[in-house]
Amino acid sequence: MNMEHAKALGNESKLKKASRLGHIEPFYVMGIITRAMELQAAGVDIVNLAVGEPDFATPQLIVDEAVRSLRADSMRYLPSLGSDELRSAISQWYRDRYGLDISKKRIAVTTGSSGALLLTMGVLLSPGDEILMPDPSYPCNRHFVSAMEGRSTLIPVGPDTDYQLTAELVERYWTERTVGVMVASPSNPTGTLIKKDVLRDIHRVVQANQGVLIVDEIYHGLTYGEEISSALEFGDDLFVINSFSKYFAMTGWRLGWAVLPEEYVDDFEKLAQNLYISSPDVAQRAAVAAFHPETIKACEEYRSRYQEQRDFLLAELKDIGFTIPIDPMGAIYIYADCSKFTKDSFGFCQDLLENAGVAVAPGLDFGVNRASEHIRFSYPKPIAVLAEGVRRIKVHLGG
Repeated sequence: MNMEHAKALGNESKLKKASRLGHIEPFYVMGIITRAMELQAAGVDIVNLAVGEPDFATPQLIVDEAVRSLRADSMRYLPSLGSDELRSAISQWYRDRYGLDISKKRIAVTTGSSGALLLTMGVLLSPGDEILMPDPSYPCNRHFVSAMEGRSTLIPVGPDTDYQLTAELVERYWTERTVGVMVASPSNPTGTLIKKDVLRDIHRVVQANQGVLIVDEIYHGLTYGEEISSALEFGDDLFVINSFSKYFAMTGWRLGWAVLPEEYVDDFEKLAQNLYISSPDVAQRAAVAAFHPETIKACEEYRSRYQEQRDFLLAELKDIGFTIPIDPMGAIYIYADCSKFTKDSFGFCQDLLENAGVAVAPGLDFGVNRASEHIRFSYPKPIAVLAEGVRRIKVHLGG
């Protein structure tokens, strides 16, 4: 075979890719963030309201414990479900915060809440199984399902249900292929909560259909005006996902956890062992300090600041003309209807970035339900930064 013929065959061939990739969409906001970073590197001042990340430093006691641990010992593999010390600390957290007795044996420490969600889908789904979830919702949730060869059924929700599922919707969309329901309270991107009685009714419907309820409590601790209870008080047959990233301001430490029904613990551990062995030793040692009273005091101060930032930006966005029918009561986001200005939210976000120097997330990331008419603002920024972002948007829109 001559070189020309070999080259021609090479050009004609296509390397095989997994079919699951066809069901996993890109994370569009990352394109916005990447472009924002490029502009910043070129000297352009950008007000970044796209990143879903606390703007505060990790509380000092957590950092100090990480430094102390690094100096005192080598970092090693840990048990796949997490160190005994951290699992015990999380168990105590549920006792102190919620009045719940959750055995440490049911707690799995994971590499971020993303690791917890991927493993949850791994132990629940067989090819073709369905998970019901609201639309809009956090985009990676449906992609975790696809990665494990399941299918997501996105249920359109709006202001009439606080952008949350209800028992009636779950019952209506349940099929013979449905194995579970996933909800989030507080929610990304809407910041809304599920009322306790509504969540209890959803749990009952899922139980009656012999399915599993998965509850994202990643933004617990970040609520404004009311405290909320954990879904774990409804029983021991559901998965609850949480994270050190948001309330504890530890995004880059990549640490989360799941509380599991007892019958799934061994399989969850087996999957974790094979997929990533264990979560980082240094992050787990540091995270024990997250539950210290001094750390909680700092986190509560952060929460107070988040509420001030939310209140400021919410009023300003409404004044500009964005429609926000349900005030967000938790998380760090405002999900705004931008249909007064555009029917193409992704193009609108690109335009804001390039011509106004403001980065926000397009609704396209969060589902298909009126996605082209919504954008998400992340507000953990100093008031002065938020004010500058608002000023730029007003000028750009001709206000």
